[in-house]
Amino acid sequence: MSLIHPLRPGGRHGLSSRESRTPIGVAVAAVSRLAQSDLIDRVGLRKQAEQAVYVTTRNGFRVATAAGRQFARAGRRTAGTRPASGESRGVFDLTPTDDEEMLVQVARELAQEVLRPAASAADAACAAPAEVLVAAQEVGLSGLGVPEPLGGIMEDRSAMAGALVAEALAQGDMGLAVATLAPGAVATAISLWGTEAQQQTYLPAFTGSAVPAAALAIAEPTVLFDAFAPATTARRDGDGFVLDGVKSAVVRGAEAELFVVAASLDGTPALFLVESGTHGLEVEADPSMGVRAAGLSRLHLTGVRLGADALLGDTEATAYAECVRLSRLAWCALTVGTGQAVLDYVKDYVNGREAFGEPISHRQSVAFMVADIAIELQAMRLLTWKAASRATRGEDFTREVGLARQLCTEKGMRIGLDGVQLLGGHGFVKEHPVERWYRDLRAVGVMEGAVML
Repeated sequence: MSLIHPLRPGGRHGLSSRESRTPIGVAVAAVSRLAQSDLIDRVGLRKQAEQAVYVTTRNGFRVATAAGRQFARAGRRTAGTRPASGESRGVFDLTPTDDEEMLVQVARELAQEVLRPAASAADAACAAPAEVLVAAQEVGLSGLGVPEPLGGIMEDRSAMAGALVAEALAQGDMGLAVATLAPGAVATAISLWGTEAQQQTYLPAFTGSAVPAAALAIAEPTVLFDAFAPATTARRDGDGFVLDGVKSAVVRGAEAELFVVAASLDGTPALFLVESGTHGLEVEADPSMGVRAAGLSRLHLTGVRLGADALLGDTEATAYAECVRLSRLAWCALTVGTGQAVLDYVKDYVNGREAFGEPISHRQSVAFMVADIAIELQAMRLLTWKAASRATRGEDFTREVGLARQLCTEKGMRIGLDGVQLLGGHGFVKEHPVERWYRDLRAVGVMEGAVML
């Protein structure tokens, strides 16, 4: 029996015209229809309408963030807690536990039955279908990093389980994996560094039946962006803070109800909880080369006033540094999963594609290229799992995640390129998914935030 809840009757894996449109997409479509109307010629507005279509398509609309739910400040009465570190087994053993293996099986089924069939349409629409988001919510992905006493599904820290789940989901599609994991990243951040009041206020929403869209906002649209020197600023103002700046690559920003925003406070990076609908927040489309199904947006913060309770974690950048490391670890896991998808696809392709009377896999140049993908992929996986294992046990994993990120950035892009090359002309067209995987794999070295383990 399937572990994944079935999609709604009559639903499609693709995007319906209603479900695929974000507020920004609806606005673009409206302006496009206006430009095609004869009415604007009669009233002499043809030139202005065509200019509006050009600007909108290029830059996207900039609109206020979605009016989010009212998070109950009273919260529930459960005391706050932190995820416990896992126990060391005393040996170098990366074998998943029974609980982790069960999660992986569910994630693999979700990836193959739901994410993979919806990936192409979601990439074209720059939005995740509602069916995919609902399916991910029903299997409890948002509660992966929440402690069990607060309604989560794991007893200990979930970095290893998160890495395994992210890898499995990315075998379906990296963009949709990012879209489904983004709310859980916010819940994990609050679980790890939130005060008791913050946990009681926000975490119940992530373990309930209507999980809010939520996103980390760390990256910025600047050349050679340094995650540890954000240009977005937070200045003290009375008992609270005022934030100013621009964040990029914000997952599902147009519909997000809660953001974790990185900003420089007194010269030190810090994290802040910002609810959508807060005065001074605006969002615009930020379409990218890859990971398009995640619905990436830019978040503009202009004089955003927050209370003292909006600070998440400390002011010494300890929590912030761990957030960045866990985010980079998540991207490594996503890279491994997408790389595995490439390997599985090209193996079948080169064994089935014939030239001069034999499969092209019989040619050494082809066979060696496939073997190189498998070798590099296994190295990426082992480095990523080692970093995740140390994070789960509460040990320092700075070196391990640095090595994993460097290898995944370099070899991940190479795997994508080789995948396209092995398919020849077929690798260049959208009939085959390798061109999308190639675009997605190029995101690993430039993305900061968005997801976290």
